Amino acid sequence: MSQEFDSPAATQQAEPAADPPFATSRLVTWHDDLVVWVDELGWLRAVNDWLTAALVPFRERHQDNLALELMHGGRWVGHPLHPALSDLPVGLWTGATLLDMTDRGPAPRSGLDAAGMLSAAGIAASCATALTGLSDWTVSDEQDRRVGLFHGLLNTAALGLQCASLGTRMTGHRGTARTLGAASLTVTAAAAYLGGHLVFTKGVMVNRVGWAVGPRRWVRALQEADLPDDSPVAVEAEGRQILLYRHQGILYAIDNICSHAGGLLSRGTVADLTVTCPLHGSRFALADGSVRRGPAHQPQPVIRTRIRNGWIEVRGSQPAPRRLAKERTQP
Repeated sequence: MSQEFDSPAATQQAEPAADPPFATSRLVTWHDDLVVWVDELGWLRAVNDWLTAALVPFRERHQDNLALELMHGGRWVGHPLHPALSDLPVGLWTGATLLDMTDRGPAPRSGLDAAGMLSAAGIAASCATALTGLSDWTVSDEQDRRVGLFHGLLNTAALGLQCASLGTRMTGHRGTARTLGAASLTVTAAAAYLGGHLVFTKGVMVNRVGWAVGPRRWVRALQEADLPDDSPVAVEAEGRQILLYRHQGILYAIDNICSHAGGLLSRGTVADLTVTCPLHGSRFALADGSVRRGPAHQPQPVIRTRIRNGWIEVRGSQPAPRRLAKERTQP
């Protein structure tokens, strides 16, 4: 008579899988969860859509206005003004809070004290900061725009609290003023955190081609016969996106990734040897990559070109390092 034997694997109960030694916890993912939560707020999306419909067409109609370009910082400054200006209200309101914490003066009195002066200066600085931030917001997209809107709403709330603090301070209610000032600084810190996320995590307003240097040798990019006159063509050479353009026998080549927000310049229009980015309307000269109109702050890198044996060859800004003679002779 045959006997049936269960294998040890069949008789043992399945044990729960052990957690990996470096399991991801909420302590290291809370910031990602926060951004997702902010982005999914229904009311925020509704406000975002309403403001976008109202402000973006206005920017597009007046994007040639010099004052509007200067709000971004423009080609003359070289980077956005908003991050630099944002340090002013943060620093001034921090100073006001520190003075309130260390003040051991006599009974409250009406009028402006030293902390009140810093509070008022911070309010004035925050207005200029808000205008530049709003200008930058109109040239952002998708989740960046929604998170940026929440960042702006928090800063608006902080401004309101600071104005209330200044008002109560001037009427002699310094205890209430201190509480409101501390609350304003707390909200400002939260807004600053989201601003840091936009810059350092998402790369908003960061030069998208700041590290582009290759190819470091001459590389075939396109057959000469495949490049029509007066028509932008996108090519790729060793992973770098390049815009080629030929006009009256002269060949032009610049980085195809817009330095402002990463748009593909080859999808834009070219007029008078100037290409317009299809995303936010930045204009670049094909001859030297210089910014002809913002919101871009940095020029497009120029790619060197030559024609060899019917091929258009390209090379970046840095040639490949030379090898020593003894290295070249080794098999």
